[in-house]
Amino acid sequence: MLKAYKYRIYPTKEQEEYFAKVFGCVRFIYNKMLHDKIEYYKKTGEMLNNTPAQYKKEYSFLKEVDSLALSNAQLNLEKAYKKFFRDKKTAFPKLKTKIKIKQHRQFEGRIKSVTISKTPTGKYYASILVEEEIKELPKIDKKVGIDLGIKEFAILSDGTKVENPKWLRKTEKRIKIIQKSLSRKQKQSKNYERTRQKLAKIIRKNIKSKKRFSSQIIF
Repeated sequence: MLKAYKYRIYPTKEQEEYFAKVFGCVRFIYNKMLHDKIEYYKKTGEMLNNTPAQYKKEYSFLKEVDSLALSNAQLNLEKAYKKFFRDKKTAFPKLKTKIKIKQHRQFEGRIKSVTISKTPTGKYYASILVEEEIKELPKIDKKVGIDLGIKEFAILSDGTKVENPKWLRKTEKRIKIIQKSLSRKQKQSKNYERTRQKLAKIIRKNIKSKKRFSSQIIF
């Protein structure tokens, strides 16, 4: 069975520069291949089977990053483009826009893939997909459905209501205030960017807190 683990990582300055280069090249090859596919389709009505390797001679900087990262960009583009061909009502895929480890959980098994990501607040994470044996939990007859709500945090199928915790109401009220403040600021200004970073940080923290609270309810 495949299981995913996510860890925060703390790259050096040199590693951050390399990640930025990889992110940029992945975005570039996705956009370039998509542009060429669209132009080819407009001229011929057919799908262009282009690959990252075809662009390395013209764009030598692509040779400086991991080929697997570029291949993954191709796979993601192929999935989106084939969906367009299956359903002509679907619009063309959209262009991509510009986007030390804390191992709090151990895992066993074979690593299938590792994906490095960067949050809007500048934090780096490694998502590791592992193939491992999962022990089956003992079966029980009791079942319960969970409906996540707005007024209540959740309503169980047996009628039990889980109220929103005070910290959640307080945090979401704060998020609305910051969102309103952000909408009044001039885009690209220092104040706008500072407020945007603050908002992203609070939202991310709120999501993690809600997940943690949900797991405590379930288990």
